[in-house]
This record gives sequence, C-alpha cells and structure tokens, in this order.
Amino acid sequence: MSAELNPGTLISNRYQIQKTLGRGGFGRTYLALDNRRYNEPCVLKEFLPDTQSPSVIRKSKELFEREAKVLYQIKHQQIPQFLALLTHDEKLFIVQEYIDGKTYLQILDERLSTTGKPFSEAEVREWLLDMLPVLEYIHGCNIIHRDISLENVMLPNHQSKPVLIDFGVVKEKFTQIFSNSSQSFRQASVVGKIGYSPPEQLRLGHCFPSSDMYALAVSALILLTGKMPHLLIDDSLNWDWQSYANVSNSLASILNKMLSAAPNERYQSAKEIIVELHKNQGTNTNLNQTVTNTNLKPKMSLGGIISSILPRRTQQNEPQNADNENNFEQLGKKPVTQNPQFIDYCRSQLTSFVGPLASVVMEQTLEENPDIAPKDLVEALAEKIPDAQRAENFRSHVKLLKEYKTEQPRKVNHSVSSLTTTPAISNPDFLDYCRREFSSFVGPFASVVIRDTLDENPDLTPKQLVEKLMTGIPNRKRAQEFEKRILKD
Repeated sequence: MSAELNPGTLISNRYQIQKTLGRGGFGRTYLALDNRRYNEPCVLKEFLPDTQSPSVIRKSKELFEREAKVLYQIKHQQIPQFLALLTHDEKLFIVQEYIDGKTYLQILDERLSTTGKPFSEAEVREWLLDMLPVLEYIHGCNIIHRDISLENVMLPNHQSKPVLIDFGVVKEKFTQIFSNSSQSFRQASVVGKIGYSPPEQLRLGHCFPSSDMYALAVSALILLTGKMPHLLIDDSLNWDWQSYANVSNSLASILNKMLSAAPNERYQSAKEIIVELHKNQGTNTNLNQTVTNTNLKPKMSLGGIISSILPRRTQQNEPQNADNENNFEQLGKKPVTQNPQFIDYCRSQLTSFVGPLASVVMEQTLEENPDIAPKDLVEALAEKIPDAQRAENFRSHVKLLKEYKTEQPRKVNHSVSSLTTTPAISNPDFLDYCRREFSSFVGPFASVVIRDTLDENPDLTPKQLVEKLMTGIPNRKRAQEFEKRILKD
C-alpha cells in the first residue's frame, strides 16, 4: 500500500487533508476540508489500485464514473450525500458528506463500559424501524448496500436517527476492476464482513435485498447481547443468541427469519419487516416462557448449509486419482483419530473449499465414524462438497504422503523480535499455529475471526494480533491461557 497522505496535503487543488479516519484493505478514509465550499468538512475515500497498468487504471476510472452517477442519485436524509469522484496520482477518490458523530459500535462499547448493559428490546425495535426505511429506499433504487454493520451505522451529533455509511457496492466495483490483474485483489474480491454477511455473499459474492436484511439482523443481535457474532453461533454454525437476550417471542421470530441461511427463507423486503414489527408491538411475550415456535432458531443441516453457499453438484462422473490410492495405503487402515496431524491437514485443505464450515464438517464426520480410516475420511469429506469438480479438486489437493505417520508440528519462531517487529501476515507458520490454538478457545470460527482481524489491521505484529484475539475470549482466565500458549518463551 502506498504512503498515507499527510495532513495539509491538497487533493485536486481543492480538498485539504486533515486526518486519517480509517484504514482497510481497499485504501484509506480521510477527513478533508473543501476550499470551494468555505472549508466545509467532507470525507475522501481513497481506493488504491494494485497495478501500474495505464489501461487498467483508465478502465477503473470509467467504471467508477458510471457507478458514481448511480450513487449520486441517492437522496436520503439518513445517507451521506455522494459529492464527487476524482483521481489524484493514479489513486481513485470518492468524496462524501461528512457525518460528525459516533458509530453504533462505539455507542455500544461506551454503554457496556459504563452501565454493563446492552440495548433493550424497545431500543432495538426503534433502531430497526429507523433503519428499515433506509433499506427500503436503496433497494427501491436497485442498490444493495452489501456491508451493513454497527461500524457502518452512525448516530450524528444532535440528531436522533441513525445514518447508513460506507456502501459496499463501491468496493465491489473496485474489486471487479482488478480481479483479472491482481492476485491479491482476487483473494479479497468478496465485499462484506465475516460474521455480519450471509453465506451466499461470503462464499459466492451473491447479494440480494435479503442479504442486507441478514446483516441488519446481526447488527441488532449485537446491540441486544453486547457480544460479537462469532460468540453467538454454536458449534453447528446455528445462531444461538437467545440465551443472551431477554426479548419477546415476536421480535425473536422476526430476527431469526431475517437470519435464515437460505435467502428465499428470509423476508424479501424491508417493508415486510416494518409491518411485522408494528403488528407485534402490542403482543410481546417474554422468551423465558416456553417457546413453541419452531422458527425461533433457524436450523439447517450441514449439507444444506454447504449447498446454500456452493454451486450445485454437476452430473459428470468423478474420476479417481491413482497416485492418491497408493498414498492412502501408506497411511494404513488404522482409525484416523490416531493421526491428529493428518486430521489437521485435511481440515486446512477443506477450509479452502467450504470456508469456516470445515471444522464443523470434520467434527461431525468423525463423530459419526470414529473408526474411519484416512482414505475413507477424505472420501467422506469430498462427498460433503456438492460440486463434483470441486470435490475432485479437494481429493487431489490432499497430498497423502507417508510422512504423515510421523509428522511433528512445525516449530514456530517465538523470539521476542519476531513477535513484536514483523507483521503477522508475513509469518504463515505462526498464523497456522495461532489458528489451531485459537480454535480450542472459540471453536470453528477461529479462522474467520483471525482473517477479519487481519483485514482490518494488516500491519499487526504477532503479539498485537494475539492481544486483539484475546478480546474475543469472554473468560479472562481463558484469554490469559491463550496468550500464554501463543507467546510462550
């Protein structure tokens, strides 16, 4: 990433940089003053091309100009106005209205630190009724936000209604531009936040109006419970939040429908949710009573979850890999549970095909077949991947060599200098070790949390990464135990 712009820098002979507001994988966000509008504050969102190709930069500018015309048409009091698109030193900038206030994540953190209590049901209902008309408006303009989270909803100073910021559609267009010119952008082409975004968005990049509703519901859960998403999901990747919040059956039913894993099982418009919220306001009952509504906790089998986020199985025959057949024999027919290194290897390979579901798929397969042999385990895992070609790719990626029988975990460099000076992302051995250890504390979403943390803070050193991850372990003693395991002498 190029150097950060210093305060005082003048962009396009008009916008004077005041300070950096945020950093991310796509670039940076700055507070600036517009010298043609009496030094009115505004926001400059910088997008950094990972290419020097003049043709690609020209193409990106043309596409951004078309997209800016769409965004410029948005006129809503709860959405910052898009003001301009410009280029400066081969960087792209979008200029937006500046919102002076706090994000709802900041508001929640302040409330928890002072009162120890999250938002009440009445407050969350009011918040949803303030936010849903905004979604109804943008969806009516055929625009999907794609990146709703508490960090992207602000409460302006001296105002009562929330404001929706940072449209993910801009980032999506940016990644499309460079998807064929930069490996790093191919890897980061899905827009959205892990934990907030629904399965179809994270795995396939598909977005619908109901995708925004899903992310809005996750935001509501965090306000209600004071806990981040990965702490509200059980080991089977079902939402398990109701034990942390004392809310009515009606609100729980609405939120859980918004959180359905399949897009077509959610509300299809914001208006539907508004109607439900108004209809049920007078009929609230406490969830501590016996709950008989089967829709209150959305469930889906592992096969159903994977099918919802991966392409359907094709009808072609699945070829066998003869080389792998020989390597399987080298591992013998002893239960694979006697070879934890091989299990961990399979899990890491499977993660690249089904994402954070890999740990859950592995655990369920071993629970159903505790005496399964290595060869049969790989076949059983491949069968969990709906698409035949992807399943075959998984088989061929599993390098079944005889050293797995005696393979020892790699030693990780724990020297003080390596932990406090170099970025964690430059030490894959450390990240793999950290992921395995963190999994034992927070479950199968360990990879998700680490990835999300590094996306937000790519320059974290290993020590800083561990400190960040500790905040995701609710029990202080267990958090310290995790730190001791990772930062051992």
